[in-house]
Amino acid sequence: MKTYDTLAAVDLGSNSFRLEVVRVSGDQLYPLDSLKETVRLAGGLTDDKQLDEATQTRALACLHRFGERLRGLSPEAIRCVGTSALRIAKNADIFIPKAEIALGHPIEIVAGREEARLIYLGVAHSLFPSPDKRLVVDIGGGSTEFIIGQGLKPLERESLHMGCVNFSRRFFPEGVIDKASMKAAETAARAEVERIAREFSHGNWQQAIGSSGTARALRELLELNGLSDTGITAQGLTQLRSLMVKAGHIDALDLVGLTRDRRPVITGGFAIMMGLFAELGIEQMDVAETAMREGILYDLLGRFHKQDMREATVDEFMRRYHIDNQQAARVNRVALKLLSAAGGEAASENDVQFLDWTARLHEIGLSVSHGGYHRHSAYILENADMPGFSRSDQSRLALLARAQRGALNKLPEFAPEGGLPDNDRLLVWLLRQAVILCRNRAEPRLPDIKVEASGRRFRLTLPEGWLERRPLTRRALEDESVHWHAVGIKFLFA
Repeated sequence: MKTYDTLAAVDLGSNSFRLEVVRVSGDQLYPLDSLKETVRLAGGLTDDKQLDEATQTRALACLHRFGERLRGLSPEAIRCVGTSALRIAKNADIFIPKAEIALGHPIEIVAGREEARLIYLGVAHSLFPSPDKRLVVDIGGGSTEFIIGQGLKPLERESLHMGCVNFSRRFFPEGVIDKASMKAAETAARAEVERIAREFSHGNWQQAIGSSGTARALRELLELNGLSDTGITAQGLTQLRSLMVKAGHIDALDLVGLTRDRRPVITGGFAIMMGLFAELGIEQMDVAETAMREGILYDLLGRFHKQDMREATVDEFMRRYHIDNQQAARVNRVALKLLSAAGGEAASENDVQFLDWTARLHEIGLSVSHGGYHRHSAYILENADMPGFSRSDQSRLALLARAQRGALNKLPEFAPEGGLPDNDRLLVWLLRQAVILCRNRAEPRLPDIKVEASGRRFRLTLPEGWLERRPLTRRALEDESVHWHAVGIKFLFA
């Protein structure tokens, strides 16, 4: 795999958008440039979870500016990730294509636990080595992530739907602060954290670390105003609460270090921090200077250094779901052989990876039931917690697994308006033929095979006499031709 001397990460957070560009030297990353804009996506979510037009306009303008900075960098060396607000926005499917055009790069939406993994990866690389277990907490704009890890390895991960933007809007509208609203906010935070307290309470770790904007802002407020000697402390937070309630309004809160962009969301972030300190038994929390964007960069670097988390996840799923390794390898070899015969040099490395992963995982649904196992495979791949994979990655795996057998005209992606890309259609065809050719769970022994694949036409030419000795395979290919014809694609075989 090709390596790059410059990498870039775009973190589309629910409060801020951030871009980080780094230089690569061995296994180390050295900052070259960074950009941050306070977009507040979470603040633009209406009551029915729609991103409003003003917020979309603000976000697109920011992404246009980020896109200019990314020009000239290799697309493979850039990764753009969206989090909580884009996970829950009901019109995200309309906004994201516009955002990708503005930025000039595809955007991945990651699940909460994958966000937690990336956060821990970024934080862990900035800490001194220690055998201790560490609790990392990241209060974002729309969600809060909790991770317990040791070294570079996350052990427990969780994501809760509470963030500094949505809590500030919900409990401190118009910036008003009083005892009742503060108590209500802290109680709501404690109720959320209570769900995970057993796994994340003080007895499970030796050091607590906060990351991202809320933690850094609270540390600054406590230290600069003489409320804490180092980091975030329970005593300092209690004193800060008194000052907030006494001020009565965020605009009347006169504290050293309270910046203009942090002021509108500090109360919500503070209430969440108070709640988790109380519920998890935290007395003192250190603050990391790194967070998710650094995690994105290290994860990207790992892919180039053959330490791709997605490979580790596929291997783990094969073990966890007791996949027949020999059959998976057999289907994989045949699918890749067919791809090569079709002129595989035209396929992207990413397409080859997805074909490989799906071939290895295509029978994962057998752990549920043999009947309709392809549908079970698709469900698991779409909904399971798969470290390293974005939501769009998992949806693509699920589509390939679901389409590996059966009627194609039942799948919305194969409808005329489905818009299935040609490369995905080819991957589906390759996987389906590999599954058919390996149905008897033995090597099909295909020394000479020809494949023609062009748009809406496929042709498979097998060794002379091969089909005559395999009437079951011939019948399967005849049925296959009917399935493809039903979705307007010609499939010939001989």
